[in-house]
Amino acid sequence: MAEISAKLVKELRDKTGAGMMDCKKALKETEGDIAKAAEWLRQKGITSAEKKAGRVAAEGLVGSYIHTGGRVGVLVEVNCETDFVARREEFQDLVRNIAMQVAACPNVEYVKVEDIPAELSQREKDIEMGRDDLAGKPDNIKEKIVVGRIEKRLKELSLMDQPYIRDQSISVEELVKQTISLLGENIQVRRFTRYVLGEGIEKEESNFAEEVAAQMGSK
Repeated sequence: MAEISAKLVKELRDKTGAGMMDCKKALKETEGDIAKAAEWLRQKGITSAEKKAGRVAAEGLVGSYIHTGGRVGVLVEVNCETDFVARREEFQDLVRNIAMQVAACPNVEYVKVEDIPAELSQREKDIEMGRDDLAGKPDNIKEKIVVGRIEKRLKELSLMDQPYIRDQSISVEELVKQTISLLGENIQVRRFTRYVLGEGIEKEESNFAEEVAAQMGSK
């Protein structure tokens, strides 16, 4: 195949955090396919983000984002290994961007798929198995279709699987990995809370026409 370009190598390095030579080798092994090269690096245990993932991250920041108008607010905790990195502008930018991401994704409820309770996954499976469009299909085919649908549904609930709002070509997980590569420490999104103004409050429903009529009658 043609020579692997420096631009392609850099793109893979930014995505995985692996060294330049490892990225070049991975691209050669996979004929320049970025996705396959990233998987190749993971299989070899080369990506720096993967290597750092097991290190303790107990420092970091609690960040916030209040959407214009003050109707939606988010608190998010992002951890790193040292207070030094927590004070870096790049880390603080990451925390702000993740808080903004949570505000922009009202359906997201968990940090990652692994955090989703098993009972929720089972409930989704029960719902999908009973859908009319699967009636009459062989059980093995039905099972494959249901598994695919559930995987998609669970990813919709996972923050790390969302396309990054400022660059739809990468996921939030890839954004975090890029920052790990840049700052050289394990970084973990630990938890978040979203506040929506008036959420959970039972609002009194009123009939506007009846209100106007009542006011006119009292004059």
